Amino acid sequence: MARTRAADFEDKQRAILSSAAAVLAEQGMDKASMAQIAGQAGVSKALLYHYYPGKDALIFDIIRTHLSELDAAVEAAHDPALPPRERLRALVGAVLECYRDADNYHKVQLNGTPTLPADQRHEIHAIERRVVGRFSAVLRDLRPGLAAPLLMPVTMSLFGMMNWVYMWFRDGGPLTREAYADIATALILDGIGGVGG
Repeated sequence: MARTRAADFEDKQRAILSSAAAVLAEQGMDKASMAQIAGQAGVSKALLYHYYPGKDALIFDIIRTHLSELDAAVEAAHDPALPPRERLRALVGAVLECYRDADNYHKVQLNGTPTLPADQRHEIHAIERRVVGRFSAVLRDLRPGLAAPLLMPVTMSLFGMMNWVYMWFRDGGPLTREAYADIATALILDGIGGVGG
C-alpha cells in the first residue's frame, strides 16, 4: 500500500530544498553528498530519500522551483496597462525581489542545469524562455526600431545585470533592491547618462 503524505510534506520538502541548495552551492554539484544534505537539513538519509531518490532529482527540483517562482513573480508583475518603461521597471523589480535570499538556488541553477538530463534541461529552458520572452516583448515595445537580431542580446544584457547581482549586492548596504532596479532599467534604456548622480 502506498504511503500517504504527511500534512507538513510540502514544508519539509521546502526545508530540504533550501538545505540542499546551500550544500550544493558551497560544495558544488559533484562533491556534495546526500549525507551532507541530510545533515544540513537535520533529517535522516532515509527521510531524505523518501522525498528525493537521489542528488540529481534534488538539483532538478531546486532549479525548477526557483525558476517557477521567478516565472510566477514576473507574470504577476506584468501589467499591460502600464506604459512600457514602467512595465520594464516592474519586471526588473520583480526579478530582483525574487532573488532575495535565493543566492544558493541561483548558484545551483547556474552550475547545475548543464548536469541535468536532456528532458529536464528542456523543461528548465522552457521556463527560462517564458521569463526572457516577457522582457523581450516589453523591450520591443520600448524600442520598436531595434533590429530583430539585436533584441535577444539586449534582453540578455539586462539579465546579465540582474543575474550577477548576487555576487556584489548586500541587503542592508547603501543600495536597496528597488534603487538597483531603477539603475538597471535606466542603464538598459538610457545608458550611464540616464543614471542619477
